[in-house]
Amino acid sequence: VQLQASGGGLVQPGGSLRLSCAVSPQLWYDYGLGWFRQVPGKEREFVAAISWSGGNKYYTDSVKGRFTISRDNAKNTLYLQMDSLKPEDTAVYHCAAVKSDEYYRGKYKTPRFYDYWGQGTQVTVSS
Repeated sequence: VQLQASGGGLVQPGGSLRLSCAVSPQLWYDYGLGWFRQVPGKEREFVAAISWSGGNKYYTDSVKGRFTISRDNAKNTLYLQMDSLKPEDTAVYHCAAVKSDEYYRGKYKTPRFYDYWGQGTQVTVSS
């Protein structure tokens, strides 16, 4: 069972990046998927989550209208399209999987309910 995030990098304010997360097939249909981010000295922060079907999505307020979470069933891949990036978006971004029953109980925002985590990819927004 594995999740592997990629796509991070250095981008100027106002720019865009698309993060990808390759997800093991065993997790694809029974788990919701989420993106979290973390900066040194702070707790891991919820960014976005998507249900196993893709029909249900949530975002933290600070990224609404700028970030889009999606999943591609054919490729078993989770995405996070990040537009209009700001310096405060700088962090290590992690993808993770949560059991669907926990997702629908509203636990998608809480890191401790996620069972599997990717290794993280660094996003730096700076001029």
